[in-house]
Amino acid sequence: MIEWSAEDLMIRDAVRDWVDAEVRPRLDDLDSGRIPPYDLIRGLMRTFGMDEMARASFDRRASGEDSGGSGGGRNASMTMLPIIELCKVSPGLVTAMGVSLGLAAGTIMKRGTPEQRKRWGLDLLTFDKVGAWAITEPGSGSDAFGGMQSTARRVGDEYVLNGGKTFITNGPHADTIVFYCKLDDGRPPREREILCFVLDRGMPGLEQSRPLRKMGLHSSPTGELFLNDVRVGADRLLSGGGSGKESARQNFVTERAGLAAMALGVIEECLRLSVEYARTRVLWDRPIGEYQLIQLKLAKMEVARLNVQNLVFRHIEMQRAGRTPTLAEASAMKLYAAQAAVEVTSEAVQLFGGNGYMSEFRVEQLARDAKSFQIYAGTDEIQITHIARDLLSR
Repeated sequence: MIEWSAEDLMIRDAVRDWVDAEVRPRLDDLDSGRIPPYDLIRGLMRTFGMDEMARASFDRRASGEDSGGSGGGRNASMTMLPIIELCKVSPGLVTAMGVSLGLAAGTIMKRGTPEQRKRWGLDLLTFDKVGAWAITEPGSGSDAFGGMQSTARRVGDEYVLNGGKTFITNGPHADTIVFYCKLDDGRPPREREILCFVLDRGMPGLEQSRPLRKMGLHSSPTGELFLNDVRVGADRLLSGGGSGKESARQNFVTERAGLAAMALGVIEECLRLSVEYARTRVLWDRPIGEYQLIQLKLAKMEVARLNVQNLVFRHIEMQRAGRTPTLAEASAMKLYAAQAAVEVTSEAVQLFGGNGYMSEFRVEQLARDAKSFQIYAGTDEIQITHIARDLLSR
């Protein structure tokens, strides 16, 4: 794949028109946190029939007509193109949507029983409800599994959950929470089994914080979770599809590979804005685009755009071939794409000069948002570790 097909371009243009009409006019309210992103996401899904497609796919899978593994390749472009177009304006929308659909719903659909999928998965897939995926803790950081302190203690036929989570996307507003913790069975903490439960808003002992203040991605609410003797039955334990740790690692692959599409949207928008500004901004009686230092910035942005676009195209082709990236491949995609997005947004701010530091020129928001790409879903340093370990193990 070297370019978008005619059908892809029709989808892209339709999504772009929707974004221009529905998201751009609300950007200030989103970036200030005055409005949460969820009604806009529901509007996107209903406009393009994504909720009905999810419901139909769920029904086919429930009836045994669809194993759940055949649709991803056919719909690869339909998945990537909305991500790219949304990220040109508000990357936080994609983060909020991706965590609910990809991580929370995805975990339930992979590891849940048919009853659990129907109980929680369908409402998340259609975005009738908002989901959160809770693994990160204040003291664990990049040591997500080893440093995990949240526990599940078996009491009769129930489990009692205790602990706290932080940096949880959708945490303040989530209706359904996929919660990772360790089985408190007397073994040393690092040897304990990782369990995964589904929680509902309003359960006794569960507290969801207000949105945290942060550098960027303001349109994606982030919060903390506090659990104090939350009692759950075994019906809330996701026990299928391997261990809890393996489940989380599979989600890391999905999240990291998808970040390349997010980075591409940010890079394309910064390049568009920078080219337009270089043509129209006049200094010393000449458009600044005629100066070689400005041309160098634009050229480097175009190189980054091509490279990240090729990563996205490669990922689409892998999906169509039915192949999932390895953790190392997904980490490599994320590492390069995140660094490219940060470099491009930083150069865009510099190209705009003082205007680039002002909110109305948009590139400062994209620069703030892009920095998160190097941190969430594993920092740059963690990506390097995963890539190198894979190389050394061959």
